[in-house]
Amino acid sequence: MIRVLIVDDQDLVRMGFRLILEREPDLTVVGEAGDGAAAVSQSGRLHPDVVLMDIRMPVLDGIEATRRVTATSSGPKVLILTTFDLDELVYAGLEAGASGFLLKDVKAEVLAEAIRTVHAGEALLAPTVTRRLITTFLATHRRPDVDWSDLESLTPREREVLRLIAGGLSNAEIADELVLSQATVKTHVGRVFAKIGARDRAQAVVYAYERGVVSSTGR
Repeated sequence: MIRVLIVDDQDLVRMGFRLILEREPDLTVVGEAGDGAAAVSQSGRLHPDVVLMDIRMPVLDGIEATRRVTATSSGPKVLILTTFDLDELVYAGLEAGASGFLLKDVKAEVLAEAIRTVHAGEALLAPTVTRRLITTFLATHRRPDVDWSDLESLTPREREVLRLIAGGLSNAEIADELVLSQATVKTHVGRVFAKIGARDRAQAVVYAYERGVVSSTGR
């Protein structure tokens, strides 16, 4: 059973999400929060697997709340839902540790599947922002103070796997691309995550673009 915490400053939005998720046999809503500070508190007390996080809230915004609830390796995965389709918000959310990003008008079945996706360790972005984010914003926002030593620790094969992860490929697709078994790819992915300090694919994507592993022209 996947435990979900719903965070939004609007009561009706939280109610709507709860009604959607309670129909799913493998999802259970363990709590709700109306602002970012309450989200951090509830997350520490309830230990959810996934947090549905709004961005713009009183007391503490969703970006900082995401950063705080994902600060430890045992923290929950965060799926950001917002009405604002802005590249800057997407990037800030991913950099803060979010594993996914969807707009609030998402269909019920897509929302439920998104929760399962991020819970399984996959990255998830709304289709309307994925390619634009990759080709424009991340490609031009490489931090000058990044630590390059972890990139140097990757083998040539691991760098190739990281490049394909950043291109949005699943383990199965990477296996086909590199003519490897899925088990071998899974091992490579695990080693990449360990070396670069990424919890999941979303963080690996941010890492890859900041360090120029992938260019703005794609894979």
